[in-house]
Amino acid sequence: MNNFFFISPLILQKAIWHATRAVLFLFCKFEVQGLGNLESQRHQMSKLQTSGAEKGRGVIFAANHSSELDAIVVPAALPFLSPLLPIFYVSRPRAFYKTSGWRQIFYGGLLFKLWGSHHATAGFKDYEKSLATHINILEKGGSVLIFPEGRKTRDGNIGKEAHGGVAYLAYRTGCSVVPVRIFGDFNMTLGDFLLLRRHIVAVFGTPIVLPENDQKKYQKEAGIILSAIAALHPKK
Repeated sequence: MNNFFFISPLILQKAIWHATRAVLFLFCKFEVQGLGNLESQRHQMSKLQTSGAEKGRGVIFAANHSSELDAIVVPAALPFLSPLLPIFYVSRPRAFYKTSGWRQIFYGGLLFKLWGSHHATAGFKDYEKSLATHINILEKGGSVLIFPEGRKTRDGNIGKEAHGGVAYLAYRTGCSVVPVRIFGDFNMTLGDFLLLRRHIVAVFGTPIVLPENDQKKYQKEAGIILSAIAALHPKK
């Protein structure tokens, strides 16, 4: 991956971090829970940055997908100085959005890449090829956010089936998987936002390290990760 697209997400995500947090706190009573579960990951990333290592072990964030806001909520939930920033994303190819109205102008194109979103290359039926960019990011010590369900929920619930890509990334790179569950942004309207009707909560779970498995049953292991996401609930 071009180094420019490795740096641009850091600049953009940091540039809007304070404004995003302020808006989310003001209009959505934004709350973050479970950051303590990331302590070991923060230490690991800090050591990599201090040592100047070109390659290291990144972090995979696996989240439920309720809204287009999810891609903004996750980086906003991390501390401003977190070594886990910026967040890179696994997205759909641009062709997927060709009938999506205004989204086809922005989604999957240059703006997406500048923000840190890189599509899984379709048509290969080979995780190594389709996720090559994300493997490279993780091997360089970056953080990747993936939605195991592969699409936004249609009813607000977490589905039963997961795509195997998240498990492949974990096995291939040796990275741990941090389950994340986002509450409160499903089907949120502008009225909900302006009238302070929503309470958005981001919950980070305990990192998961997949066991060694010669059979590499990616979809089964991805299902375990999805179950870990579903098991997360906000503490009152």
